[in-house]
Amino acid sequence: MELRPCMAARAFAAGCPGRRVGGGAATSPPHRLRQLPRPILKRSLAVGAIFISGRGPVATRSRWSTLVTAAYNTGTADLVDFNWEILGFQPVPTDFMYVMRCSSDGEFIKGELVPYGSIELNPAAAVLNYGQGLLEGLRAHRKEDGSVLLFRPDQNALRMKIGADRLCMPAPSVEQFIEAIKLVVLANKRWVPPTGKGSLYIRPLLIGSGAMLGVAPAPQYTFLVFACPVGHYFKDGLSPISLLTEEEYHRAAPGGTGDIQTIGNYASVIHLFSTIRVCIPSSDSS
Repeated sequence: MELRPCMAARAFAAGCPGRRVGGGAATSPPHRLRQLPRPILKRSLAVGAIFISGRGPVATRSRWSTLVTAAYNTGTADLVDFNWEILGFQPVPTDFMYVMRCSSDGEFIKGELVPYGSIELNPAAAVLNYGQGLLEGLRAHRKEDGSVLLFRPDQNALRMKIGADRLCMPAPSVEQFIEAIKLVVLANKRWVPPTGKGSLYIRPLLIGSGAMLGVAPAPQYTFLVFACPVGHYFKDGLSPISLLTEEEYHRAAPGGTGDIQTIGNYASVIHLFSTIRVCIPSSDSS
């Protein structure tokens, strides 16, 4: 008996380019960096660091990235009154975050900075019910002359685009992604720790914010960027740490989503942090 895809399956495939209805391989191969269009790849590799000046408009070595007016760049503005010596890797509320929403035609409309705070989601949002969401992470560092440095944010943008294709989501363009990052850093510039005291951690999120009861791509999407000052991820900094190879539980599997930054990749291993307490003896016999 021949199996025919139901309407829900057809709707799912319609919102997910490159995937075949009724089984079989995708009609287009998965993206890899070397498979990206040559113009994107060429300009991506040409971008190194992006400098955000402390005394003028945003400057970048990338000729294709649009300059952003430094509306929140106050030059030699004082740092926030904060004890930088106790920075860990915990959320610290800052001043602003960035929000950009995707219109019904799949195009992102111009985003805006809003005060840092909670967001409102429908309880049927695809990100809450089916984990349709991606995250990225990068840092901004303050130089001794007061300027702020970002390192290759275009690579984070490209990785998000690859993940979005895998999860049937529209993604902001590389230019939109970098503009959002720069705006968030400038708006929260007083939260960038002094040189050697830490960095401003930047967390871009792409989520299926539209309500969807069945398993299918969300009808609406939201791109968010927030930031907070952080120290070292591990409390001992760069000191050596003991490692344990986990053989029972697996974060990724062949054919899965371990190669993209989907939010579902991390929840499955959280229990390891709370249940495994193993002391690995030092190999130094002395």
